[in-house]
Amino acid sequence: MSRARTVHRCSSCGGTSPQWAGQCPSCGEWNTLAEEAVRAVGRPVGAAPSTGEPALLVADVPTEERRPVGTGVEELDRVLGGGLVPGSVTVIGGAPGMGKSTLLLQAAAAVAASGRTALYASSEESRVQVRARAERLGALTDRLWLHAEASVDDLVGALDSVRPDLVVVDSVQTAFDPETGSAPGSLNQVRAVAQRLVVEARARGCAVVLVGQVTKDGHLAGPKALEHIVDTVLAFEGDKHHALRLLRAVKHRYGATDDLGVLEMTEGGLIGVPDPSGLFLAGRRPGVPGSVVVPTLDGHRPILVEVQALCAEVSYVPPRRSAQGIDSGRLALLLAVLETRVSVSTAKSEVYALTAGGVRLVEPAGDLGIALAVISASNGIALPEDAVAVGEIGLGGEVRPVGRIEHRLAEAARLGFRYAIVPRGTPPVAGLRLIEVGIVLEAAAAVGLITEADARALAA
Repeated sequence: MSRARTVHRCSSCGGTSPQWAGQCPSCGEWNTLAEEAVRAVGRPVGAAPSTGEPALLVADVPTEERRPVGTGVEELDRVLGGGLVPGSVTVIGGAPGMGKSTLLLQAAAAVAASGRTALYASSEESRVQVRARAERLGALTDRLWLHAEASVDDLVGALDSVRPDLVVVDSVQTAFDPETGSAPGSLNQVRAVAQRLVVEARARGCAVVLVGQVTKDGHLAGPKALEHIVDTVLAFEGDKHHALRLLRAVKHRYGATDDLGVLEMTEGGLIGVPDPSGLFLAGRRPGVPGSVVVPTLDGHRPILVEVQALCAEVSYVPPRRSAQGIDSGRLALLLAVLETRVSVSTAKSEVYALTAGGVRLVEPAGDLGIALAVISASNGIALPEDAVAVGEIGLGGEVRPVGRIEHRLAEAARLGFRYAIVPRGTPPVAGLRLIEVGIVLEAAAAVGLITEADARALAA
């Protein structure tokens, strides 16, 4: 019998250490080392079993067509590229309370309602709790089965009896493999459970979806143990104080990772949002300084987002800078550019910047909108309510082109906007008047935030 020893593996970089330490010696991350068992001889704990198949030429490998099968939840199918591929394993991660269990129970019920068989395996909640949620969601169907045991051996037995087309495991951190000598939720157990289910999914041709909890930093627990094992990783994001939820693919072996699903949490469960731009702009108050609309692009989907800024003069230093939905480093860079290139000083003012609706604006295309919002808030002059702004800003104050700007502006024209402040060289868009600018100073003057005379003086 092989002798076992223990090491401490980092959940961020995958590096190992013979003893626990507060900081990973490989990557420097804090509190990421977790104990796991390793056999000194033989197959590592949680490793994939050997198939014994000989090596083949790539040209001799038989091809197989794997078409996705729809789940019945439109926004989920959008992100998955049409649905779940039979035999694939998907992980969906998100903070507690986001609605992961609700979304997957709805998907399992929709699959069952279509005539296929679905198995919902819950190791976190009791049968009564899952039944109560299913009643609330209207998910009681004849082909939806429930399994409430944490052991993966018991789950495999349920697969033998039910023979499902879809299996939902909620969650991978609470399930455990009896053959693995570590506690549920440990890196060793997460790897072993995921690997076991990958083997079962491939052999049975059923789609498996694993619910994965995230850490306090927003990272999927045990990322190195899961992301390289499974086929697809989905991120379920949102704010508990908002009803909107965003679903995006982080990894997808059978499709692209450049699409976004938008859902809204209601009393009857999660429903898709066909027009997220209109929803994000529904509560916008026109004529308020510091407000501007930015046509952002998340994957193939253009979305209009309201960016708000507020400047409040204070007597103490250093003043506070706060960013929500916007990268704080990017905000600091833009404030420095405005100070140097536009003479808009915020050295004695607190600056608050956020995106309405809980949306994250992480791409540089939002730079021009953020800058104009700050100038507007600082001067107390509102931007035109029927105008949008898009463009990347360099350290010299120049406004640079952004990708797929035609799709962004077409969405703005569809929602009734009349003007767009854009970089020079932008192709025309029907129904929209383009105001082309080369520097931030021009953009501020074009929308009346500074006078033409001041703009010429600053440029000189």
